[in-house]
Amino acid sequence: MNKKIKSIIAVGGTGGHVIPGLNLAKHLNEKNFSVDIVSDKRGEKYVKENYFKVFILPSSPVNTKNILTFLISLIMILYSILRSFFFLIINRPKIIFGMGGYASFPICIAASILRIKFLIYENNLIIGKANKYLLPFAEKILISNKEIEGIHHKYKDKVIEIGNVIKKEIINMPKDLKQNNKQKISILILGGSQAAKTFANILPLVFKNCSDKGMVLKIYQQCLPEQNEDLNQFYKKNHLDCHIFNFSNNVSEYFSKVNLAITRSGSSMLAELTNANIPFISVPLPSSADNHQFKNARFYERKKFGFLIQEKDLKEKLIYFIKEIYANNSILEKIKKNQRQYSDKNVYNNIDQVLKNIIDEKN
Repeated sequence: MNKKIKSIIAVGGTGGHVIPGLNLAKHLNEKNFSVDIVSDKRGEKYVKENYFKVFILPSSPVNTKNILTFLISLIMILYSILRSFFFLIINRPKIIFGMGGYASFPICIAASILRIKFLIYENNLIIGKANKYLLPFAEKILISNKEIEGIHHKYKDKVIEIGNVIKKEIINMPKDLKQNNKQKISILILGGSQAAKTFANILPLVFKNCSDKGMVLKIYQQCLPEQNEDLNQFYKKNHLDCHIFNFSNNVSEYFSKVNLAITRSGSSMLAELTNANIPFISVPLPSSADNHQFKNARFYERKKFGFLIQEKDLKEKLIYFIKEIYANNSILEKIKKNQRQYSDKNVYNNIDQVLKNIIDEKN
């Protein structure tokens, strides 16, 4: 048996970075690679839940609020680079993947110093700050879509479009799932912790308004554990059919139960819903870096894969959207027809080819 190729996947602490990193780690494990994951404290929970070994680095963005915070953040980054340097000397991986987020920055800079080749991956439609700083040193940048913004033309030879690194079971899911519900609209509500707070405050009132107008809805709402009781009581009191679930659950198990999703505009989630043929309403996080969630949502809206509502307009416009969809279900069918034209089924083959070229080159 061939000796396994040592690899490291460095991920930022948010779901938008960790989830593609875990998907990639599972794929590499099926190939001839051993995988370690590097993240910060925020990402540790996600990684450990998926049974991967994780090396924790302290991390910080460059904080320019004042001279003191700038110096503190700079010291932390330099300390993380130093720790990364020794970690790499001990482990000596053949290849490193930086999946974005400032927690991926120190290990990739240390790799550059040690002449260990690394790739970076960007799944948003505007390059993130960490990846932008790393691009001059990276072997290649793998991107989800060629419409990405923010990459200087002098690096065009480093750019390889591979698609979205999403779960294989979603890529391979049969198109046009038959939803197992009697309601005209069955809605899946998704999002991180900030979305959970916003959606829990706004959406139940919207659904009550719809119910008062005679619309029959089935709601599957992802939320924080501390929101379970209040949401359950509200829906029960107002005779709304709702199932509450938390973030540790496998979201894809709900895909066969719904015909519409309401979600934040993280690139991985929008790609999963599109590949699973689930029409969606995306609500970008207003505070997302470089407004990247709005750019993601706008891209999918232009392709007619889903709808876009900005958070400030959510309460007013969502009622209108649901009313229109309820009256005319062909609206969703048109979205599904458009979604069927898109697939990320080649993403892992594309990754394998990139790795083969780099590893063959190294040998």
